Amino acid sequence: MRILVVEDEKNMNRLISEAMKDEKYSVDSCYDGREALDYALAVDYDVIILDVNLPKMDGFAVVEKLRSEGCVSPVLFLTARDSIADKVTGLGAGGDYYLTKPFSFDELRAVVKVMARKYTGNRTDEYSIADLTVDTSARTVVRAGETIELTSKEFALLEYMIRNRGVVLSREMIEDNLWNFDYEGGTNVVDVYIGYLRRKIDKGFDKKLIHTVRGTGWVLREDD
Repeated sequence: MRILVVEDEKNMNRLISEAMKDEKYSVDSCYDGREALDYALAVDYDVIILDVNLPKMDGFAVVEKLRSEGCVSPVLFLTARDSIADKVTGLGAGGDYYLTKPFSFDELRAVVKVMARKYTGNRTDEYSIADLTVDTSARTVVRAGETIELTSKEFALLEYMIRNRGVVLSREMIEDNLWNFDYEGGTNVVDVYIGYLRRKIDKGFDKKLIHTVRGTGWVLREDD
């Protein structure tokens, strides 16, 4: 998953970002409302963690603008503003969840997972297609009863594909969702990781699940 952390206090931004990276999420971070708007309109984030008291544009105004522009990424307000009026304003502006500071990092992790599940329409942490099952919480992959070991980036790619099973994913879509803005990799990095994943997921099985759509991208699907 790809997460955007918007918090103007740099040490807190770093702590939240590190907590999300510990969950193997791809994380972008920024420090003011206008920058948050630019980031969120450029990428479809799985969850946006957003402070309210931000320089240049406050969090409520950011969400109102995002929703008016058609952005549907789930927004978690993470703020010291804990009045009922603030919570009503934040949720009314288009926020999905309101968590007040001080907060528990365990609670933050749990809320982010629930929000991401709701966004994808999956009610559990397990995703399945054919005889392949991916548990995004336990970070396990099983095909035909056999456990498959993946690296963190391979798992992230498979998770993105199975969350969007049946959808053709372009190279740009995969790059945008698996690598943050600081990434400076080669132009064929997606092809390389698709190759790694194919060898681990499809090799030795008659039914292939990862398919190339020539000139467009790749799709995870169960062909008849």
